[in-house]
Amino acid sequence: MTHRMPFSSAAPAFFQAQLKLTMAAKKGLGDDVLAELAVLRASQLNRCAFCIDMHVQNLRAAGVDQQRIDLLPAWEEAGDLYSERERAALAFTEAVTLLTWGSPRSSGAETGGGSVPDAVYERAAAHFTDVELAHLLAVIVAINNWNRINVTVRAQPGEKM
Repeated sequence: MTHRMPFSSAAPAFFQAQLKLTMAAKKGLGDDVLAELAVLRASQLNRCAFCIDMHVQNLRAAGVDQQRIDLLPAWEEAGDLYSERERAALAFTEAVTLLTWGSPRSSGAETGGGSVPDAVYERAAAHFTDVELAHLLAVIVAINNWNRINVTVRAQPGEKM
């Protein structure tokens, strides 16, 4: 597969704004590892090889155990490998990322036709302040933007944006 366009130079103002948006979202969350787990999970769901590669490298550089990285697609079945706070964030990430599909662990009916289920939101709200939850949501929105850009332009793992 070949890269379709150099997005960063084709839309430089948007690209720079998206970078700033991403940095502002992560800064307000205050937990870099949790943010990286969330963006990696969203990228897995969106099948963005470029972003998966980048965020796996970020987690390794942060000293996250390889088993936690490897088992992220099965986080709910991984026992105590992820904290309850991380599991709440991952469930929230999946619900926000898959708005029109429902959770990969549900029939989709529980989502109310394209919404984040109350139970998922309440679970996350029990572990995060309003400010933290707003920034987690912003992190998820930002990575979904990046995923859509990078999948569309066919950005390849390891290449420069």
